[in-house]
Amino acid sequence: MSLFNIFNIAGSAMSAQSVRLNVTASNLANADSTSSSVGTTYRAREPVFAAVFNSLQPNDPTATVKVRGIVESQAPLQKRYAPNDPMANKQGYVYMPNVNVVDEMANMISASRSYQNNADVLNTSKTLLLNTLRMGV
Repeated sequence: MSLFNIFNIAGSAMSAQSVRLNVTASNLANADSTSSSVGTTYRAREPVFAAVFNSLQPNDPTATVKVRGIVESQAPLQKRYAPNDPMANKQGYVYMPNVNVVDEMANMISASRSYQNNADVLNTSKTLLLNTLRMGV
């Protein structure tokens, strides 16, 4: 594996974790939103990652990370009786998103740490590459 492959791998992982952080932020921003029907209620979202292997060089086992898509959670929505809420339906109920704030915060911490770890890998690789180049002088 070439040292330059590390830049591709860590860079793609950082990009994927950035998407994960944005999706988590969106979930947290909509955690307290209300709606009058199940169809219009915000549902928690989650990115789907996949490893993409280098098909041009079959003997090279390196892979990058790609975001395959963002899926909505199928967990049940919360239904609350709140007849004074302007979003309440005729029966007085509002629907709340299926966002678990504690899980989302843990997800955000995990994504943030993964992003930082990959940034550290890039910086270490850059330092190693520069030191290697200096050895030849």
